Amino acid sequence: MYPVLFEIGNFSISTFGLMVAVGFLAGTHFAATLFQENGENPDHATTIMLYAMVGGILGAKIYYSIDFAIRTDSTFWSLFWQRAGMTFYGGLIGGTVASILGSRIHKVPLWLLSQAVAPAMAMGQAFGRIGCFLVGDDYGYPTDLPWGVAFPEGAPPIDVPVHPTQLYESFWLFLVFGYLWKRRKRSPFLFGEYMMLNGFGRFFVEILRLNPKLALGLTQSQWIAILLIAVGASLWLWFHARRSRTLTQS
Repeated sequence: MYPVLFEIGNFSISTFGLMVAVGFLAGTHFAATLFQENGENPDHATTIMLYAMVGGILGAKIYYSIDFAIRTDSTFWSLFWQRAGMTFYGGLIGGTVASILGSRIHKVPLWLLSQAVAPAMAMGQAFGRIGCFLVGDDYGYPTDLPWGVAFPEGAPPIDVPVHPTQLYESFWLFLVFGYLWKRRKRSPFLFGEYMMLNGFGRFFVEILRLNPKLALGLTQSQWIAILLIAVGASLWLWFHARRSRTLTQS
């Protein structure tokens, strides 16, 4: 585990930050490629991905700060200004809203945006989870399996081997990226497929994580995963039906 890559004076560069940057660059490359395949200026992909990154970081911090302010004695602003502490689902909401705003400003078709963002988000999230592993965050239950990892400097620290659930999720998301990339020219709504696959993977990875149960034996993340699957499936079916009607009428 290597939480700090190097330091510049009193400012440390974390491995999590590095992985987020790598994920952003990789996601932007694939989004730009998809833009170009559809006759759109690939530079717009870079611009809109910047919107998504800023919105995603703000959303992740706001969600985390509200959630933990409710569950602990900490205040919203004390949590918000911490360097640590982000929640993916908040980032998904914030990044989506910011991306839509960017598409409106730069006149990028919303459907094309959704197609391009889907594989880019899977790739970016996969690298982000590697970053979580490197800083020792979001690990699972103790295990005696040979690939169990202890995080003595983790958040929080733990000295016994645990499930590296960050890598489980990262592996799943790389598979999701490969699937979405192959589907990019055939899917009626690629972002819906991303939502369903993301929710499916997170639901099962969450079984091995330490998060408290919210209701009916499921954690908050599992309930959000179920919502993602339902919304993604509904939107996919709507776009599929619309495309079928268009093909029938033509």
